[in-house]
Amino acid sequence: MDSTFYDSSLFTYAILPALIFLSRLVDVTIGTLRIIMVSKGQKSWAPILGFFEVFIWLIAISKIFQNLDNWVCYVTYAAGFATGNYIGLILEEKLAVGIVKIQIITRKKASNLIKNLTAAGYGITHHEAEGSNETVSIIYSIINRSEIQKVEEIVNSTNPKAFYSVEDVKSVNKGIFPTKIPTSRWRKGK
Repeated sequence: MDSTFYDSSLFTYAILPALIFLSRLVDVTIGTLRIIMVSKGQKSWAPILGFFEVFIWLIAISKIFQNLDNWVCYVTYAAGFATGNYIGLILEEKLAVGIVKIQIITRKKASNLIKNLTAAGYGITHHEAEGSNETVSIIYSIINRSEIQKVEEIVNSTNPKAFYSVEDVKSVNKGIFPTKIPTSRWRKGK
């Protein structure tokens, strides 16, 4: 390309800021995912994501320093940062990496809920406890984060007034997890 293109107003105030925005969006999205992977103990992914995060950031910041008099670059840099955070959190939610502990507290007898959870393949621990006003049942289960919605559906269909909370768990040793049935487009015999 001709060097006059790089000196044009179109490049300086539209294309360059758009490229800075996109690079910042990508590097912050990667950074958000990297932080989440570190917090979940995913040791192999964090360094790889960190490499690309910093590499892209260096390219973006070098363009900012080359164009210190261009306020549009500053705005798009900040907008890319904000958007990258948002997209990183959405991606993390969709990936649903890790395991969680779900604690369910119910006023009514928990036998049907326990039966439905174990029938779905979830391991549970159950005990009776004294609440503020009455005896309650408490059920604990360690599940894959991707299974939260399924467990919530079981809880809500069995005991819609149950209270439950979900906490991140960094690691577990042994346990009962639902077996995943492999899904394949190419099943034998079909």
